[in-house]
Amino acid sequence: MIIEQILNDKGREVITLRADDTLREAARLLDERRIGAVVTLDADGEIVGVLSERDIVRQFARQGEGALDMPVGNAMTRAVITISADAEVDEALQLMTDRRIRHLPVVRNSRLTGFVSIGDLVKWKIAETQAEAEAMKSYLSSQF
Repeated sequence: MIIEQILNDKGREVITLRADDTLREAARLLDERRIGAVVTLDADGEIVGVLSERDIVRQFARQGEGALDMPVGNAMTRAVITISADAEVDEALQLMTDRRIRHLPVVRNSRLTGFVSIGDLVKWKIAETQAEAEAMKSYLSSQF
């Protein structure tokens, strides 16, 4: 299964922020949308960073409550790791494991087309495994 198939099912909405938004605004957005990360875009729609809950917590631990007034651009991860929409789910899972990340912006032709989390991928992996097990049970029961 490829990432494109997951996006076709879950949707392609990507919650984004600007680098000059505050961590307070970002935290509210993450809470309201019940998500763990957002993509930061520039004026041209290009990805410039990813801000996760971890990034906010780190800044809060270092600077206390004052960190909430910090711009997202000062706390986000700038070395963004992306995945192609036609990549296999296993490739994305391996990338997330190797790089110790939980969210991947999905790109096609260098443009943001979606966002997947480790939870999205694990959900699909479990469904795929269950479908394979059911198919195997059906096959075996038809043999006897």
